[in-house]
Amino acid sequence: MVTVFGLGFVGLTTALGFAHLGYQVYGVDANPERSRQIAGGELPFLEPGMDTVLREQLGNRFFVTDDPKEAISQSEYIFYCVGTPYGADGAADLSYLFQAIDTTISSIEDDKFRVLVTKSTIPPGTTAEQIAPYVQKKGDVSRQLGIANNPEFLREGKCWEDFLHADRIVLGCSDPVSEEMLKKLYAPMGIPMFCVSPATGEFIKYLSNTLLATLISYSNEMAEAADAFGDIDIAKAFRILHMDQRWGGCNMTSYVYPGCGYGGYCLPKDTCALHAQAADKGYEPKILGQVISVNAKRFSVMAEKITTGLRKDSIIGILGLSFKPDSDDVRDTPAARIISLLQEWGYTSLLAYDPAAMEGFAKQYPHLEVRMAESAGEVCREAEVIAILTAWEEFREPAAACTKPILDCRYMLTAEELGRPETEGKGMELQANTGGRLEWKRSNLLG
Repeated sequence: MVTVFGLGFVGLTTALGFAHLGYQVYGVDANPERSRQIAGGELPFLEPGMDTVLREQLGNRFFVTDDPKEAISQSEYIFYCVGTPYGADGAADLSYLFQAIDTTISSIEDDKFRVLVTKSTIPPGTTAEQIAPYVQKKGDVSRQLGIANNPEFLREGKCWEDFLHADRIVLGCSDPVSEEMLKKLYAPMGIPMFCVSPATGEFIKYLSNTLLATLISYSNEMAEAADAFGDIDIAKAFRILHMDQRWGGCNMTSYVYPGCGYGGYCLPKDTCALHAQAADKGYEPKILGQVISVNAKRFSVMAEKITTGLRKDSIIGILGLSFKPDSDDVRDTPAARIISLLQEWGYTSLLAYDPAAMEGFAKQYPHLEVRMAESAGEVCREAEVIAILTAWEEFREPAAACTKPILDCRYMLTAEELGRPETEGKGMELQANTGGRLEWKRSNLLG
């Protein structure tokens, strides 16, 4: 039996995944509202397909409980999927993790061996240098506890698919009993397992996320270089780059592609945490520092493009508030950074639309006063300039029909994809400028 602390994207996916494999799973979350939602069969976030799985497993093999003592008494595996946010210095905050460990240990009243598995992202060396000593200080109970980490490689919007069809399972273990228990737990999946030291397991997760962040910042820097050269179709250039056979068919194209900066929960947090941790150990990773710097600058670059030649009282349309399409997650979303800058600069008439994230955005950023629209079409009709900040597929059609200036901050559109509006033949032509702004302007040839 399995207990999972934290029922966010990672935790709920993990819990339902093990239930799907046939294990009895208990879910514990510190947020009562989230627990009630899940216990009622409702997902607290947008994740395609997982709502069906939740309804199938709830009350069958998956149980939400507010009594961790009961859950832990019946479980051999305790998974920690709680948040590890980064602070002002970039270091990971482990307080939620230690609180969950305290709850676990205080709930144990027998001598059954349990393995405590950290799935939350933690800097290399954390298990050996902080978690293990912390548990050992708890006295005799520590003798019947194994400690391990098991990093996740889930993409929001594809969490369920990524769990079921993972390409690898990494087990960072320091004792043979925990290793064998975890191998047995995952055996039904038939997926390659790699048993490594705890520090190696922790490092692999950061290795993955920081590479993705590097690819995004590299792509954004190249997009700015293209702006400087001029007369470059940035979207087409990158799409042709993706055809290189040396990519070996891997699906990295969404990362090697420019946009308005990486966001979400993982990449900003993990990139800053690894940089801070390495600096604390006496080594400054300069490439990683530049990745962070390029990303931080990207928000102002996009805000400047949006406002170039624009009156302060102009209505600016925002298409997309989530940090990526097919998700309602607005944590550290580039849209919030860009909107904040626009308002700081005096542009306060903002009209936004997102298919899934408007309510969450308003709750997460109450200080950003943004009027919400009912559709992308409404934004295109009312705004004087439109900025695409999230690459939702449903934005293609209204953007194609729009005759207003469009700043495509996600480079999702090309001149060919937009086609021609009704004004064709009436003195209007499409001009795609180097900054990604697609504008219908009066043709010089037609007077």
